[in-house]
Amino acid sequence: MIVDLEEAVTLIGGGPIVAELLTLARAVAPRIVAADGGADDVLAAGLSPVAIIGDMDSLAPAARAAFADRLYHIPEQETTDFEKCLTRIGAPLVIGVGFLGGRMDHSLASLNVLARHRDRAVILLNEADVCCVVPELGLRLSLPEGMRLSLLPLGAARLWTEGLRWNVEGAEMAPDGFISISNEVAGEVRLRAEGPVLLAVPLEGFASVVSSVQAAFRAR
Repeated sequence: MIVDLEEAVTLIGGGPIVAELLTLARAVAPRIVAADGGADDVLAAGLSPVAIIGDMDSLAPAARAAFADRLYHIPEQETTDFEKCLTRIGAPLVIGVGFLGGRMDHSLASLNVLARHRDRAVILLNEADVCCVVPELGLRLSLPEGMRLSLLPLGAARLWTEGLRWNVEGAEMAPDGFISISNEVAGEVRLRAEGPVLLAVPLEGFASVVSSVQAAFRAR
C-alpha cells in the first residue's frame, strides 16, 4: 500500500468538480489522495494531499512541482488512475470526487472499477448524485420519503428491495436487461444484491449512504 490509514480518505480525480462536493467529502474524510491530474484541483483549492498516484500523464507542471515529494508514478497502462489509486489505498472508506461527469468513457470506466472491487467501501459523488455498489451484506438506508432512488446493474445480478414505491423480489438484472431507475423511497429502505448493482440517490442522501456503507463493511 502507498497510503495506509485507519480513517476515511477523499480521493480526487481529474474530472469536473464543484466546491460543494469537496466540502461534503472532506467533512467525512479529511485526508486527501489525488489521482494524477486531480492534484491540479487539490492545488487550486489550497489543500495538501497525502499522496498523488497515477501514470502522471495529465498532471500540470505547477502541481508536479508543488507536490514533488509525494508523487507515486505507476507507469502501467492496463488500469485507470482510479484503479491504480484504489488498489494502493488502505482505508475503511474511500469517497471519490471527480470520477463521474465529463467524458463518458471516463465515467463508465469508473463504474467498471466499482463493479470489480465490490469488496471495497467506495462512494462516488457527482454534481447530482451519491453512488455506490450495493455491498454483499446489503444496505439499510433512512432517506426522505419520495426521494429518487435508482438501481442499475453493472453486470449480471439479482436484486431484493424493501421500502420503495416499486419493490422487487429476486429480480434478475443486467445492463442489457431489467434496470430500476427513478424509483421512490416509501419507508426504511433495505437493499440486497447478488452481483454488482449500482445505487444512485441525490446528494441529500449522502449522510445516510455513508453510514449504511460503513455499517455494512464493519459487519463483515
